[in-house]
Amino acid sequence: MNHQIIDDRATALSPEDVAVLRQDLREQLLFRREQLQQLSDAASRADAFLDHRTAAQMEVRVKLAASAGMVLADVEAALARMDQGHYGICHLCRRPMAREQLMIVPQARYCGRCQHVWEARR
Repeated sequence: MNHQIIDDRATALSPEDVAVLRQDLREQLLFRREQLQQLSDAASRADAFLDHRTAAQMEVRVKLAASAGMVLADVEAALARMDQGHYGICHLCRRPMAREQLMIVPQARYCGRCQHVWEARR
């Protein structure tokens, strides 16, 4: 088994990192809310008469809305974890998550190792 030693400085989030990540999450929050509003507005403007193309467009909108809603929930949860002081801790192993991972996916709930385990279970 290959064990890597990870330097704590590579995993620790500085206060500046947290501020940058919080701003990124807030921007994502606004974007996803706007996206959901636009999808909702487009659906409400749709004609009662649905041809094949319009039905396909509605299906795409529904899938986009579901995806945006899931990301929005993840972003809101990440902001709540920040407010509660639990941000950057893996939900499964309870270890600090890698700084690099959070800088790429700030709403992540699991460290890289646990994310692979969680996905394998699905």
